[in-house]
Amino acid sequence: MNKLGDSIKKHKDGVLLDIFVTTKAKDALFPSGYNPWRKKIEIKVTSEAKDNLANIDVIKTIAEFFLRPKTDVTIISGQKSKEKTIFIKNISVDEVLKKLGKSIDGL
Repeated sequence: MNKLGDSIKKHKDGVLLDIFVTTKAKDALFPSGYNPWRKKIEIKVTSEAKDNLANIDVIKTIAEFFLRPKTDVTIISGQKSKEKTIFIKNISVDEVLKKLGKSIDGL
């Protein structure tokens, strides 16, 4: 498995992603890179980490990237942290790796 494999885990109903969030960015971007030290996929969102706005942006941005409804994307840990674990329902690890690999290779 490539370097992304450390941040992607199989779940019986989908996939878990470990991410690192940068808030107050000029533009939302997912993936914005991979942090090998933290072993997390990076994401930038335009909202600030206040009143759950950044978490809402994270869900929206990831759902759009994977062409999934927002209801298929859930933050399962790290609601008040820059480091989060995201659950994406009804998607395979291979699908996630393929889509992320194409995007991260271009960064």
